Amino acid sequence: MDFKDSIKQLIERIDTLKGNLQTEEATKNALIMPFINALGYDVFNPLEVLPEMCCDIGTKKGEKIDYAIMKDGEPIILIECKHWQQDLNLHDNQLLRYFNVSKAKFGILTNGIVYRFYTDLAEPNKMDTKPFLEVNLLELKETQIEELKKFHKSYFNISNILSSASELKYMGELKAVISKEFSAPSPDFVRYFGKQVYDGTFTTKILEQFTTLVKRTINTYINDMISDRLKAAIKEEEVPTVTQPAEPVANNTEEPSKIVTTEEELQAFYIIKAILHGSVPTERVTYRDAQTYFAVFLDNNNRRTVCRLYLDSSTHKRIVFLDENKKEVVHSIQSIDDIYQYSKELIESASKFL
Repeated sequence: MDFKDSIKQLIERIDTLKGNLQTEEATKNALIMPFINALGYDVFNPLEVLPEMCCDIGTKKGEKIDYAIMKDGEPIILIECKHWQQDLNLHDNQLLRYFNVSKAKFGILTNGIVYRFYTDLAEPNKMDTKPFLEVNLLELKETQIEELKKFHKSYFNISNILSSASELKYMGELKAVISKEFSAPSPDFVRYFGKQVYDGTFTTKILEQFTTLVKRTINTYINDMISDRLKAAIKEEEVPTVTQPAEPVANNTEEPSKIVTTEEELQAFYIIKAILHGSVPTERVTYRDAQTYFAVFLDNNNRRTVCRLYLDSSTHKRIVFLDENKKEVVHSIQSIDDIYQYSKELIESASKFL
């Protein structure tokens, strides 16, 4: 089994077992040890994986790290473990203390689902306060699998990892800054762009006006860019025909011939697939068209409804989610581009069936 398959198998294991793991020790045995094993290390060989390694801190003796991955008798990676429901933000200082008194070059803080990777980019032999890589196995991206693979026993090379760690760290921080500016543009950000198109003085009123304009322009630009790519993809590949019967209707009078899947509905479907990409395997996202609405499912199962779309009316388009009682929660949209505004809701809706 290759590394990618091992990680996918571990993800399935998390979904199956996490609800039954009541303690930190259970989390370690069921989730974290299999992850270490997936990295190619023998968890039952203390020459490779040493549990409860002592990390004396000053006068405080007997402090222990959960696991230390060893090479040539020295630790190369320290792993601090928490229960799968624990918030890791409450525990990074503990790993920092262990890291600073050991010879290990990398530290991992994990709850078996989220893995945070640390090193000493800012100051030698002192762990950075922010991880250079954070991976949530339940939201794993293809590029992250390649980064994890660098920690595999067969590929582990300190120089290679450090060469990309700095780039990963700053890209992550830049992504957070850009995301914040895109969702809530700062005055400096607004002025930077506004002054390139507006010659007058930036008064408080003008700044307020341009803040709204900049935010709307960013959203429109991103939506247009993704829509253009989706339209190109639709033209290049043949849209698969869904042959499953339409949902049964109480009076059984609905005629299949009345159901027409429109180009707009197909584009909306591809937008939703793009939003869910990275959270849900693409092949699991399917659709079924009914006479009154267009539904998006997982696994072509109408009991796994992600959302429903009502797009027939030009003035009353809606995206609808089903609550825990299967009642519709309706959101009005002006066009299918507005679907992007409900990305969070779509991902949450789909996640219920993973």
